[in-house]
Amino acid sequence: CIKGWNAASFVNHPERLRTPLIRRGDSLKEATWDEALTLVAEKLAIIHGESDSDAIGFLTSAKCTNEENYLLQKFARAVIKTNNVDHCARL
Repeated sequence: CIKGWNAASFVNHPERLRTPLIRRGDSLKEATWDEALTLVAEKLAIIHGESDSDAIGFLTSAKCTNEENYLLQKFARAVIKTNNVDHCARL
């Protein structure tokens, strides 16, 4: 398809983010993947522990592979126990 044909344009774009960004104060600062994933895991655990499963939702993208989209929805439903999964095919 045309999106797949042009995938290299966004994968190799010079302005593409190459490292995670974490908000520190009023600005975003580069962080390591370990820092970013630890922060996300901590925040999700807090939300999941304090609220019901419907407090968390997931949005997948047409820029992900079918396998990546499948894994995300499987994680959402099996681990987080939410059916709040959506997909935007227009990206």
